[in-house]
Amino acid sequence: MSELRIYNTLTREKEIFKPLNAPHVGMYVCGPTLYSYAHLGNCRTFLSFDVVFRYLKHLGYKVRYVRNITDVGHLESDADEGEDKIAKRARLEKLEPMEIVQLYAVDFHHVLEQLNLLPPSIEPTASGHIIEQIEMTKKIMENGLAYEVDGTVYFDVEKFAKTFPYTQLSGRKLDELLEGTRDNLEGQDEKRGRLDFALWKKAKPEHIMRWPSPWGEGFPGWHIECSAMSTKYLGDEFDIHGGGMDLIPTHHTNEIAQHAACHHKSPAKIWMHTNMLTVNGQKMSKSLGNSFLPQELFEGKHKLLERGYSPMVVRFFMLQAHYRSTLDFSNAALQASEKGFHRLMNAVKLIPNLKTSETSSFSFEKLKTEVYHALNDDFNTPVAIAALFEGVRIINSANDGKDSITAADKEQLQKLFGEIVFDVLGLKQEGAGNSDKVEGLMNLILELRKDVRAKKDFATSDKIRDELLKVGIQVKDGKDGVSWTIN
Repeated sequence: MSELRIYNTLTREKEIFKPLNAPHVGMYVCGPTLYSYAHLGNCRTFLSFDVVFRYLKHLGYKVRYVRNITDVGHLESDADEGEDKIAKRARLEKLEPMEIVQLYAVDFHHVLEQLNLLPPSIEPTASGHIIEQIEMTKKIMENGLAYEVDGTVYFDVEKFAKTFPYTQLSGRKLDELLEGTRDNLEGQDEKRGRLDFALWKKAKPEHIMRWPSPWGEGFPGWHIECSAMSTKYLGDEFDIHGGGMDLIPTHHTNEIAQHAACHHKSPAKIWMHTNMLTVNGQKMSKSLGNSFLPQELFEGKHKLLERGYSPMVVRFFMLQAHYRSTLDFSNAALQASEKGFHRLMNAVKLIPNLKTSETSSFSFEKLKTEVYHALNDDFNTPVAIAALFEGVRIINSANDGKDSITAADKEQLQKLFGEIVFDVLGLKQEGAGNSDKVEGLMNLILELRKDVRAKKDFATSDKIRDELLKVGIQVKDGKDGVSWTIN
């Protein structure tokens, strides 16, 4: 079996994955800022890393997956100015900031549960790690790479860049960043350099969320939280750090700088980034009116949607694009994914009842190799799914008696599909929680149909079959008995 290779944004190469402390793996993914409902970009990123988490565990690694929650310190401006997003929403809705956090945390977890994401090993909050952020800021100051101005502590980017490649993650030149920095930002005159960013912010009198610190009452900058929490739970060097590609230029660049300023090395060996979402070829954004929330997608309550799509269909749709590729939403693409998802699930259901013979007309090992080769190639889920559909073709052909399969291959096929489709890709049969009830109900219906057929009441028998088909259940009468599948 091929070795797992992961594309590293830091080196821009696919690297053979070798954990720092095998078989233990540390993975940190930047979580949401809870000032509004979870959006599809969040879902795409966290779903991608859910597959990474699942596959690493499938390969036998013991994974500590840390995904934070930002509940303080995320300002409206990348230049460390403006109002804290959570505090602003709290002020507008006349609620406590932690009421805002709790409201959107419940929604966030509900959406991810609907999409069948596994919970992370640890889900720390920024507000729960103020002490760690203060201590890290103090250490950076002691190392001479941060300075205080009237209660606010800034990171000295240009001084740091003299000994460490500040722009290595983005690939941009420091001079270009300096030229592109605006001079008219509030607080810019406090800074020694135009790229300097706040590690700790002095709280203005009206600021709700504030904590005591060596520099006076204030709150942490956005970037420092991830550096402090990833270090606390994964150590000063770990295996994988992930997030959306929009975090590369500022947040992740500054995370690396802070960590290196404190620990004299980059925090993670491998940096992974998911690509953006588009709708009918256009970038998804509120200003264009083409963005929709996950629940709107599930329920079809948006002007751009012809109807709703189940969470499992949406998950399957997202898996059909590589995590580093743009994902384009359209009704046609979602409907095609819906058909593909049902075809895959029906094939999985057929495996236990396949008849076996002495020989197989296909190579199971070839199929297995193709699936794992795709997943080992930077978690290439679309190629892995394409290989699985070759297995679907074999299953359907064997079920129709056109191809043969040995008992050993049937057992291996069931194991492969069970592990990859459910454990790694995280798909599940729709209505899986009621599967026993559905099975019992269908057994009753087919038994009644069998009785009317015995009485030669074929009109009623056909009506039962046709009515079931209208609700998406296909009944097949064969020489070996009756079978049914959900379309």
